[in-house]
Amino acid sequence: MPEHHPLLPAAPWTELVATTDDWDAASPELLRTMYAQLVWIRTFEQYVLDLAAAGLVHGPAHSSIGQEGGAVGSVLALTSADTVNGSHRGHHQFLAKALHHIEPKGLDPLAPATEELRDVLLRTLAEICGLDRGWTHGRGGSMHLQWKDAGAMGTNAIVGGGVPQAAGFAWSHRQAETDAVSVTYFGDGAINIGSTLETMNLAGAWALPVCFFIENNQYAVSTSVHEATAEPRLSGRGPGFAIASWKVDGMDPLAVYLAMSEAVEHMRRGEGPTVVEVDTYRFFHQNGGFAGSAFGYRDKAEEKAWRERDPLAQVAGHLERRGLMDADELARARSQAKAVMEELGEVILEPDPDGKPGQRRIRPAEWPDPTFVDVGVRGDLSEMEGAPSAEGVATEETTFIEAVAAVMGRRMETDPGIVVMGEDVHRLNGGTNGATRGLTDRFPGRVLGTPISENAFAGLAGGIAIDGRCTPVVEFMYADFMWVAADQLFNQIAKARHMYGGTGAVPLVLRSKVAMGTGYGSQHSMDPAGIFATSPGWRIVAPSTPYDYVGLMNTALRCQDPVVVLEHVDLYTSKGPGPVDDLDYCLPVGKAAVRREGSDVTVLTYLGMTQYVLQAVEEFGQVDAEVIDLRWLDRASIDWETIEASLTKTNQVLIAEQGAVGTSYGGWLADEITRRFFDLLDAPVRRVTGAEASPSISKVLERAAIAQVDEVVAELHEIARY
Repeated sequence: MPEHHPLLPAAPWTELVATTDDWDAASPELLRTMYAQLVWIRTFEQYVLDLAAAGLVHGPAHSSIGQEGGAVGSVLALTSADTVNGSHRGHHQFLAKALHHIEPKGLDPLAPATEELRDVLLRTLAEICGLDRGWTHGRGGSMHLQWKDAGAMGTNAIVGGGVPQAAGFAWSHRQAETDAVSVTYFGDGAINIGSTLETMNLAGAWALPVCFFIENNQYAVSTSVHEATAEPRLSGRGPGFAIASWKVDGMDPLAVYLAMSEAVEHMRRGEGPTVVEVDTYRFFHQNGGFAGSAFGYRDKAEEKAWRERDPLAQVAGHLERRGLMDADELARARSQAKAVMEELGEVILEPDPDGKPGQRRIRPAEWPDPTFVDVGVRGDLSEMEGAPSAEGVATEETTFIEAVAAVMGRRMETDPGIVVMGEDVHRLNGGTNGATRGLTDRFPGRVLGTPISENAFAGLAGGIAIDGRCTPVVEFMYADFMWVAADQLFNQIAKARHMYGGTGAVPLVLRSKVAMGTGYGSQHSMDPAGIFATSPGWRIVAPSTPYDYVGLMNTALRCQDPVVVLEHVDLYTSKGPGPVDDLDYCLPVGKAAVRREGSDVTVLTYLGMTQYVLQAVEEFGQVDAEVIDLRWLDRASIDWETIEASLTKTNQVLIAEQGAVGTSYGGWLADEITRRFFDLLDAPVRRVTGAEASPSISKVLERAAIAQVDEVVAELHEIARY
């Protein structure tokens, strides 16, 4: 018979219960502050629901009424230096952090509302209503609340989307040699998705000071936690990643505070991440002011049982029991909060002149100016002022991959805030292609080999960039892996600057290689330029020579927007002009390079296709083509001036790229050229692309799927016929 040996997790998993003795031992100031926060948050949210019912909130009103105990109890264990982020249901978390920031010594429930308190409440209300005085000028609304000064780094509408970023905040705290911690709030829905579990693993492996705070409110919309998982004690996920974990009654704010205090102490000691699960209950449906029973997925008996454990009532009861506040004072605190909210409502509301008696509308002056719509999608590039020029840089023949490693080493040498991360970048003598050769030994702790978890480490890098103290350089081993991390790349990193008001920088560089022609098949070969070009917020760089790579990478690292730097495996072993002894120069944003002058046709190309185009033009010899290497590919950075000057001479254009027609970059570019320069064109825009299919493993089928010299020559034949 086999022997069976029980295995125990490497980290503790504890349930914490607050006793009457704990309530008696709690300081009066702590309990009064708890009650004050609970009252202000509850009253604020009820006012929001009233506005939503009146049609004055455009979009969702995800109330957290009933769940305030978890937010208040946890935040009171933090300081303003600690950071938090949260989910779409995040009003209570945001307000708790903001109120604790403005009143770090405590908030008295009977004290008149200060101007700071009124400002926090008014700006939050305005943001939820989509108004200009809101935190992000109304762009974020209910689901995207951010006040970085208070350590509130942003709530998030994608379930689990903010979790990887919180690991980035934690990494930044530790790298800055502080004892600050990061807390990420999410619910029973997010605990089972990949980005959350990937991040828990990464945080555990790197011992990051991040708390995974699970608000188990029992339902993801209408699906109960018992339907969604075989283990509804969600803090049980923590020990699986060797993370110390606590389970606590979320309707008991003091129990949450005690558990969170232990978790924070654990993290400040440098002992790694924590999980805190609070069992709680949203009193209303997913959105709006109706109970869940109105939609048939909860019964009234269940709702009544949870309401009888209302965190606000529990704290009030202990305050009264201990003689710290009487019933009249408790009621007065609630009445005062309600009166203040009514006063604040008058700031943004007015009688609707076209409505029924008593009907109100948003004051027209409160709305954002419509011309603000695109402001802040990306920065104004003022950070490029004073950038070292490329003028006079001496060149010599250099291997492309040597330039990649050399410029990264130079930038890490001059900027201690640059950190490199990705799979295997710390090993194999510079990763799988040598791009980080020698950097691990030169810069210990700044070249981070990650687990295979693109969603987690891309999002972690996004958090580092939003934090702003460091600049992450992320390597994706293959461009196809961007689909694995699509939420972080396109929903989070690309949108963060604009979504949170347009002023916060997101300095991040993503290096990703295109591997067509190497036999790696359909899932390791794509050119992602066409996909990234559809995502406002990303700048796209495509260097084709060692000289360009150095100058463009320096510019990318100086830029305060996220930049994807595309690399092609065909170029790694190629040789071309590269700098002799200057690794500091920058090539300007939005400047293409004319690789060959001509008068018959303008050929627009980029990356590895550039050399194939030049070879095809010389091989065919019958068309005098002007070849423009675009270098910058995003909508905001295209060199329209150079393109227009060339079309003025040639009056026709050919766009040449290697990749599949379905994800083609040239499709977008052709449309834009037609609309901008129709009067200059004597013929429709011509295009060379790969096939519809992505490249296959077979050498013959792979060659048939991509464009190289022969495909360009064939198109030049057609041009020569006319």
